Amino acid sequence: MTDAPPDTADQIAPDLARIEALAEAALATLPGSFARAVAGVAIRVEDFAPDDMLADLGIEDPFALTGLYDGIPLTEKSSFDQPLQPDTVWLFRRPILDEWIDRGDVALGALVTHVLVHEIAHHLGWSDDDIASIDRWWE
Repeated sequence: MTDAPPDTADQIAPDLARIEALAEAALATLPGSFARAVAGVAIRVEDFAPDDMLADLGIEDPFALTGLYDGIPLTEKSSFDQPLQPDTVWLFRRPILDEWIDRGDVALGALVTHVLVHEIAHHLGWSDDDIASIDRWWE
């Protein structure tokens, strides 16, 4: 009798599509006024931030950035703005997975939601200090 190979399905890291599905599920739960405010925002999921993005931010460790809002916050938009690209919330899979594993006490969906909502707050015009005043996630 031969032993069956172990089931490794639960040992495979969630892929880009899984992180994107978790982000879409989080978006679906946003209250109406917030959902309308982010209706035109693109959500992009990549393994890591591109090198040029990290360089622009002065970040050397690609694992240090789990997400980023790239665009003009609603509080600064003008009807005269001619955007070259849509406002975008970037989610970076590998840094998110590393934080998830390091924490060990939060569901992956909750972490993806947290990063997504943090970046949406930037779209709404909130600074990191504004966000930190109500969201002490790191504690």
